[in-house]
Amino acid sequence: MAAVAGEHLQSAEAENEAARQDDDDEQPSVEVAFAGQTPPPWWLQVTARSVAASVVLGTVLTFMSMRIGLTAGVGPAFNIVASLLGFFVIKSWTRLLARFGVASQPFTRQENVVLQTCIISCATLSFYGGFSTYLLAMTGTVAKSTGGTGTGRDVYELHTGKVMAFLGLVSYASLFCTLPLRKLMILDYKLMYPSGSAIAGIVNSFHTPAGAATAKLQVLAMTKAMVGSFMWASFQWIYTGGSGCGFQDFPMFGLRAYKQKFYFDFSASLVGVGMICPVVVNFSMLFASAITSFFLWPALQSKKGQWYTDPSPTNFRGVNGYKVPMGIAMVLGDCLFQLGSITIRAAYHFNKNRQGQSLGSTNVPDDINSDEKTSLSYDDRRRNKIFLDKGLPDYVAVAGYIFFSAVSAIFVPQIFPQIRYYHVALLYAVAPIMAFCNSYASGLCDWSLASVYGKLAIFIVGAWVGEAAGGTIAGLAACGVMLMIIGNAAELMHDFKTGYLTLTSPVSMFISQAIGTSIGCLINPLVFLCLEKFVGKEHLGEAGSVFSAPLATAYRGLAVLSVKGIKILPKHSLMFCIAFVFGAFFLDCLATIAKAKKWKVKSYIPNAMAMAIPFLIGPNIAIDMAMGSLLLVIWKKTNKKSANMLSVVVASGLICGDGLFALPSALLSIFQIEPPICMKFLSNYQTEEMQDHFIPTLATSS
Repeated sequence: MAAVAGEHLQSAEAENEAARQDDDDEQPSVEVAFAGQTPPPWWLQVTARSVAASVVLGTVLTFMSMRIGLTAGVGPAFNIVASLLGFFVIKSWTRLLARFGVASQPFTRQENVVLQTCIISCATLSFYGGFSTYLLAMTGTVAKSTGGTGTGRDVYELHTGKVMAFLGLVSYASLFCTLPLRKLMILDYKLMYPSGSAIAGIVNSFHTPAGAATAKLQVLAMTKAMVGSFMWASFQWIYTGGSGCGFQDFPMFGLRAYKQKFYFDFSASLVGVGMICPVVVNFSMLFASAITSFFLWPALQSKKGQWYTDPSPTNFRGVNGYKVPMGIAMVLGDCLFQLGSITIRAAYHFNKNRQGQSLGSTNVPDDINSDEKTSLSYDDRRRNKIFLDKGLPDYVAVAGYIFFSAVSAIFVPQIFPQIRYYHVALLYAVAPIMAFCNSYASGLCDWSLASVYGKLAIFIVGAWVGEAAGGTIAGLAACGVMLMIIGNAAELMHDFKTGYLTLTSPVSMFISQAIGTSIGCLINPLVFLCLEKFVGKEHLGEAGSVFSAPLATAYRGLAVLSVKGIKILPKHSLMFCIAFVFGAFFLDCLATIAKAKKWKVKSYIPNAMAMAIPFLIGPNIAIDMAMGSLLLVIWKKTNKKSANMLSVVVASGLICGDGLFALPSALLSIFQIEPPICMKFLSNYQTEEMQDHFIPTLATSS
């Protein structure tokens, strides 16, 4: 014991001396603050308490993410919130045990990273798992909302057990997909992975005295925002005693604008989402909402009887045959630009790095000589040692991917009979190439194109299977396979970057990702099942409802178009779609040129993808999110330091508090307790009608 302690002490002293020497010559070191701390082995980084905490926090963030996806059609990133809550929960637990005299394992930054990885692996499955996109798009409710019959081979009613099996098969394969490339991506090509690097910086700061104080302040702000949001949702409920009643139907901009869904509905959760999303995204949505509500939709509605005759607001043969396809066209135009742009950038950087390696200008960590080793900074030497000494062999990753590919090819067609084994096998054969491209691009610019590859799979497989054989469901199932494999592979690489910068073992990172995925495969279907029970299965994806699931509508529209073609659309719809594809492409080109040329207007060019959202869900959500951006801008003007430190956690508190009220609201509905007041707004004509007919009736009855 003494010998071991002496070796550790000498090692710590040597590390401290090396850190001081490096710190004299280079930029301030991160690892100098931890030079005396030896990272624990991987089996002490993955602890029972971190797994238990990840189950609880993963469930909460899954619910929040799924609810926002079903209402607003966006998926905010909760990485920072997961790191913060994980730190707070484990720190509080260890302090509680200490008060009772119970010793516990020290809470290290490595365990913090493992905990955060478990939580996010669980929560991200709410999007990659398709609960607000491709899986929900298979249901009869969404099919009816897009003008379908809601029956036949183009509808698939979700079964919880089968969904769990599908998630497990595909998501486990994604863990092995790009695992052998971690050294190539992070060490050889030195990709930044901005999200992963940012989380590492936050975790490193938490585990210093000043960082702990900041974390405590952030948790307090989040708690206040959550309580306030919950109380506001409770207050709003009192005034919803009827259809179209309450603050969520407040015609702030007049009744004519209200009929076009252009109004502010006082949703705290959407205001919180707006505080998290970039300002340009929110105001792009607001700009598109104003254009469509006051100009485009009224113009199309005036053509009823000339261009279309179907009066249904949801059927693709009516006015919805313009709205949804034009939104999808903007999405495709933006995706085509992003795919081409990022592919060109990735190919350029890939070729540049290859040329650098051939000239011997790149430090390749596993075969560098002693002179090159000494040229590395103290931080890099420490990180490279941990990152290269531990890890799963490449043959394990290859064998794991082949195994899950074979099992999926057998069992996925059993879950979705419309897709065949050779479709699944082809998807698994192509997915690693796409995952490499996406992971490389994500490391460069923090932008994942997993959903783009998923949409391409819809078109290819849907058209391949055909309408008669259930191509709509086959295309959506193929989208799920591609989206989960490619998206999760990129997320895993971000996690490896976080682990690299925090001296976390690659083995523990992989295990935490696997544990989080396992938890997510169970938690996400159960959370979705609870939403079905509380909200009503028929309301999830229903047009015009709170949980309209705009992305599910868009995915369903893509799948229908892939098998039916353009013959179902009303007159001139295709011309509008072509124009909007080129319009979105032009906006993206203009934004890229403005950024490269550093034009002053670069911050005012709308985002094409964000502009497509009001076409799919209506404009009221854009107003709420723009209000969140406006509040954030004002906050930064008055106190920039406070806003930068607290805005994300305050926004998360607003989202969480509003979401938590769904539980008491569901219980009140179950016990048939109705709101006592209906607050409704009427036009002058409706008011006169009420005074002439309704009020006298009340007086007579009394």
